[in-house]
Amino acid sequence: MSTLRNKVKNSSVWQSFVEFVQRGNVLDLGVGLVIGTAFSKVISSFVDDILTPPLGLVISGSNLENWFIVLRQGQTPGKHYQTIDEAQQDGAVTENVGRFLQVCLNFILVAITLFIIIFSIKKISDYRAARREKKDGKPEPAPATGVTQTCTWCGSNVPLNAVKCMYCTSFLHEKVPAELLNKQPQQALIELDG
Repeated sequence: MSTLRNKVKNSSVWQSFVEFVQRGNVLDLGVGLVIGTAFSKVISSFVDDILTPPLGLVISGSNLENWFIVLRQGQTPGKHYQTIDEAQQDGAVTENVGRFLQVCLNFILVAITLFIIIFSIKKISDYRAARREKKDGKPEPAPATGVTQTCTWCGSNVPLNAVKCMYCTSFLHEKVPAELLNKQPQQALIELDG
């Protein structure tokens, strides 16, 4: 059993899977899925229990869920049905307009709320980046993940096994001399404008 476990642990597929999980994307996706499911239940409850009953009273005179159109009468001709369930038990064919409107309202509220949340997060992120850039004079690079490293010369994220930075082409194993860390840009040796 331990031999099989060691083979699986040392296989390239397992190593790729472990790298994928360690990036953090899978955990973020899982947390987002759980929060999204709970959020959807809250919105559904808001639409079903709070928003649609008064709307149904205004539109159809009863609960919006029970607003339906009878396309074909059931076994009892001329019967007036109070609910969708009553109509379907009698064999009537109905078009459930109220349920459709509830689902549409649910979708619109979820979309609007998610838009507001994402818009707010982006505005806050942009504001913080602008403050950091104004304070330091340069943007702060994104933090390195488990599969990337930060170039000591330009601050960009490059793959962990890279030898040279793909942005500034410097060797990654070299140390930046102290006199170059806060060096001001020099004037060009050759003027190209004229």
